[in-house]
Amino acid sequence: MIALALAGAKAAGPVKQWGQLQVKGTQLCDQQGNPVVLRGVSFGWHNIWPRFYNKGAVKTLVNDWHATVLRAAMGIKIEDNYLENPEFAKKCVEAVVDAAIKNDVYVIMDWHAHDTYTREAKEYFGYFAKKYGKYPHIIYEIFNEPVEQSWESLKEYATEVIGEIRKYDPDGVVLVGCTHWDQDIDVVAKSPLQGFSNIMYTVHFYAATHGDYLRNKMVEAHKTLPIFVSECAGMEASGNGPLNLPEWQKWIDVMEAEKISWVNWSVSDKDETCSMLLPRATAKGPWADDVIKAYGKKVKENLLKYNR
Repeated sequence: MIALALAGAKAAGPVKQWGQLQVKGTQLCDQQGNPVVLRGVSFGWHNIWPRFYNKGAVKTLVNDWHATVLRAAMGIKIEDNYLENPEFAKKCVEAVVDAAIKNDVYVIMDWHAHDTYTREAKEYFGYFAKKYGKYPHIIYEIFNEPVEQSWESLKEYATEVIGEIRKYDPDGVVLVGCTHWDQDIDVVAKSPLQGFSNIMYTVHFYAATHGDYLRNKMVEAHKTLPIFVSECAGMEASGNGPLNLPEWQKWIDVMEAEKISWVNWSVSDKDETCSMLLPRATAKGPWADDVIKAYGKKVKENLLKYNR
């Protein structure tokens, strides 16, 4: 009977196991207050790779890759973006969110921007918080990678956007980006947001570019800040160049030791190292090894290993 109970618990999806996530101190936790580490993958920009924004791809990433969290990167730049075509953007994100809920995994709704659009972000997150705020699956990432903004201006932006989310979702976890492509986590640690619960701060890394310098900053900041690595990969920050497997493993070892969640970039088919699939991969999956690129195979291997 014990074996049957354990098998049943293992068969349950992440959300059934952990429920509504919460932030306690510096740690992401389940609804009972026990530490949780999410590990998963990010879709590429919705306006460049909309073909992967479907229930089949979500099912493949959950069942075959064992992702416990998925990230819908809703693009604000390049043509056919949210600012130009908001209804199409919402349709793409909704397809992933609905499928994530059905497959019982967590899903990050990512405002994939580098510039500040406060009014538009409030409209977007207000819409989705009102629609999905009752579901424990939802995580909000309100600014992907700020570049030149000051931390003080980002705090003002975050205060407005989080305030809009909280009108409809009082307890959903919110991820807040920091300056310089999510690198300046040390600046955030000196002056974090006040007055909000269930928020975390994001760090992004690309292992062939970012090494001990950024890792050390993250570990030091994690002494006082809840941190979520919402985008990472094993090559250069350009998305190209060879994989640096030893450096990538150093990052994974640190994140696992610190109990920091991590999401790999990206489910896409561009001719670059960080795209996980070949162009001949079907939109919906499942994907045989011959259409998964070297980087994608390593991501899948890591997820299968750590999301046991």
